[in-house]
Amino acid sequence: MKKLFQNAASDFPASVVVFLVALPLCLGIALGSNAPNLFAGIIGGIVGGIVIGSLSGSQLSVSGPAAGLTAIVATAIGKLPAYEAFLLAVVIAGIIQVAFGFLRGGFLGDYVPNSVIKGMLAAIGLILILKQFPHLVGFEKDFSGDEAFFQIDTNNTFSEILYAVNYITPTAILIGIVGLGIQIFWEKALVPKWPVFKLIPAPLVVVLAGIFIAMAFSKSGVFALSQEQLVNIPVASSFKGFTSFFTSPNWSFITNADVWITGVTLALVASLESLLSIEASDKLDPYKRVTDNNRELKAQGVG
Repeated sequence: MKKLFQNAASDFPASVVVFLVALPLCLGIALGSNAPNLFAGIIGGIVGGIVIGSLSGSQLSVSGPAAGLTAIVATAIGKLPAYEAFLLAVVIAGIIQVAFGFLRGGFLGDYVPNSVIKGMLAAIGLILILKQFPHLVGFEKDFSGDEAFFQIDTNNTFSEILYAVNYITPTAILIGIVGLGIQIFWEKALVPKWPVFKLIPAPLVVVLAGIFIAMAFSKSGVFALSQEQLVNIPVASSFKGFTSFFTSPNWSFITNADVWITGVTLALVASLESLLSIEASDKLDPYKRVTDNNRELKAQGVG
């Protein structure tokens, strides 16, 4: 126990910074994944921090909702018959990851070309940019089924962008531009010149700036953001209301082929992403500690 808290003086402020960065990211990933409840993102962050953090042997990695899986998750939620079916696919993915760990499959991470992973992540990033552009200009509607290239509303990814330009909201564009500007300026100019700014995460500043701009224009009439353009975080008024935020997998979908395909896909991509992230974080460790990949796979699977 003494060894556990011997670095508490430096671990505590570091944990606060991680929390401040992770909270908006968890909400943003849940929103980008089309989760029916943004509370799912917060639960993912809690599980990643407590459960995976306790079981994993990694000294530097931080687990939680992964932006690299956003496109896969959004597509799966739209394709599967119910959100509970997707949760079942997540359970299957976790079981597969645990099995990978016991079968000592962690060595596979050493044989995956970096170019393949970088190409996959670049493709995911491009999809996110194209799909989020309508939100950037303030075009909000029912985006059900819009994860695919050909959408339910007869548009495709590219025509949707042209269609969204006809519904521009100046305040939404202002928030987007300011947010991107802060993110770039913070990392490229402020942090290198004044290292103290490392203590203040750029995503947190972006969130605060967005809140300030939205509030400043909230009474301006035509420039005010509509309710659909604001993030609605569920608030529980009682313990029973809090428990209603939790959704359980529906095991009746266990025979659905799409559920199994989704589970296997999530397991493979999440495992590869975890192994590569562990490899990268180990290289940054000044003490040159090496993480047990198989233990990490088990921890990720349990989480």
